[in-house]
Amino acid sequence: MTKPPIRQDLVGRYVEYLEQERGLSAPTIASHEHFTKRFLVAHPEVGRLTAADVTGFLLRESKQYAVGSVKVLTKVLRSFLRYLYVSDQVKIDLGGAVPAVAGWRLVGLPKALAPEDVGKILRSCDRRTAMGKRDFAILLLLTRLGLRACEVRSMLLDDIRWDESVIAVRGKGSVISELPLPADIGRALVAYLRVRGCPPTRSVFLRARAPSRGLGTSTVTQIVFRASKRVGLAPVFAHRLRHTVATEMLRRGGSLTEIASALRHRDADTTAIYAKVDTARLRMIARPWPGQRV
Repeated sequence: MTKPPIRQDLVGRYVEYLEQERGLSAPTIASHEHFTKRFLVAHPEVGRLTAADVTGFLLRESKQYAVGSVKVLTKVLRSFLRYLYVSDQVKIDLGGAVPAVAGWRLVGLPKALAPEDVGKILRSCDRRTAMGKRDFAILLLLTRLGLRACEVRSMLLDDIRWDESVIAVRGKGSVISELPLPADIGRALVAYLRVRGCPPTRSVFLRARAPSRGLGTSTVTQIVFRASKRVGLAPVFAHRLRHTVATEMLRRGGSLTEIASALRHRDADTTAIYAKVDTARLRMIARPWPGQRV
């Protein structure tokens, strides 16, 4: 038995609520919309929702996302379920049925790709096609500059200042930073823009199929996932390429301050996690095991 289609009218009203009532930013709303649609695919009949449906969905989804993404998912679920309640779509506020996610900062190690695996991912793009040119340019931005998926999605034609070899990056909190535009990224962007066409949008990267409009953040992540799958790697998503950039900078002698500047971190703790993968410097401060000869 096929499930009923997603209620686009409900999604549209929820997005409008996020924009007008809560005043959320466009990237945050896009994240809410993405996870809400995933939930509605599994449970299209919201009037029959139960607490077991909510926890079951979260448990299933948590198997394919990192802890940070699962935390975002829980926030989206609570928000959407409370919206359903206040808008009289359901009779009980099921937001309380969403369990908390255990996860502590700085506990894990950043997972970086080996340089040869990065090369394989880049070479997997068929640059004879428009889609291949687009994906190659996106992957270069992620692997060379360490951009976030949402920053690639938000890039506008006006952000590329060719005469200055500078690219403006629209980061978190609507902060705009300037980064140098390396020659190889510039060439990749030119190759894509020549086949991109001239649709009525200033977004740099467009969907491969009509209607011609900018990509979503989830699509940027899927581009990385598909590239890793083509070359036989375990699933790789966009943020892992960001970790790879930071780890490679550290390996080449870069300081944590330089990494924080390149990746535009606002919190020092965000960069501090990379200290745990700097084994050369950690050896200098490691104390010998009791009873070990020095």
